[in-house]
Amino acid sequence: MLRVLGLGDNVVDKYMHIRTMYPGGNALNFAVYAKMFGIEAGYLGIFGDDEAAAHVCDTVRNIGVDLSHCRFYRGENGYAEVRLDNGDRVFIGSNKGGVSKEHSLQLTELDKDYISKFDIVHTSIFSYVENELPLIRAVSPFVSMDFSDRADEEYLKQCSPYIDCASISCGDMEENEIRRQMIRIKEFGCKHIVIATRGAAGALVMVDGHFYEQSPCLVEAVDTMGAGDSFITCFLINYVDAMKDARDFPLASGTKGITTVTGYQELAVKSGLYRAAVYSAGNCQKDGSFGFGKVF
Repeated sequence: MLRVLGLGDNVVDKYMHIRTMYPGGNALNFAVYAKMFGIEAGYLGIFGDDEAAAHVCDTVRNIGVDLSHCRFYRGENGYAEVRLDNGDRVFIGSNKGGVSKEHSLQLTELDKDYISKFDIVHTSIFSYVENELPLIRAVSPFVSMDFSDRADEEYLKQCSPYIDCASISCGDMEENEIRRQMIRIKEFGCKHIVIATRGAAGALVMVDGHFYEQSPCLVEAVDTMGAGDSFITCFLINYVDAMKDARDFPLASGTKGITTVTGYQELAVKSGLYRAAVYSAGNCQKDGSFGFGKVF
């Protein structure tokens, strides 16, 4: 069975209109969604010591995500301020990660051993782990990084050589420009997959240079917070798990059915994207990234 690790950011998303905070953050969401699929999951990141940190930490621990290698510092946990516009989450402010910006992760030998036990390690542009990427690459079989919609070319050049999967949020960007951006990321060194999420326009995914498109499973959203994170998590755990069994059959096996890695890979990509679209749509029926709101 797969084991996955979210490494980096956690926050509370503060919904200012209802004075309610929900646990979230790109790396944390990845670990939580995977755990909700029944997969063994860990989270390695930095917490403050305020009420927000306590709420995130207690919630995630109770869900069953391993927090044994997390750090705790005096100070304010990361938070984002949010409003909803007809179910679409809009960020209106943040404290830029709080203590996690002041005390960036510096991985130890014990951390390296811990990280090496996971099949997928997922981090993000908001995690302040750029300097640790070479170490993570050295001990991880599959590294994923979410660049959101904020990465410039130099940043992509810095990070891409150390990752297997890059994710970008593209919103209303023209498709031709999205494809150019995806190709650039691969040229910068990303080894395997580039995922471009486009909200209600669906997703565009490039796997080993081949493009795939996936329509969204449209629903009337309660809250789109975590829609992209849930899509990426669902796709990656399904795809990586499937490809662990991939092999080319000997020529003597014949040519009936699927007998090659290439043929199996296409099936794994398409089925993974379908499941991700369905899961992401369901997640849009929840408040916050995955529920567990608390009045502040």
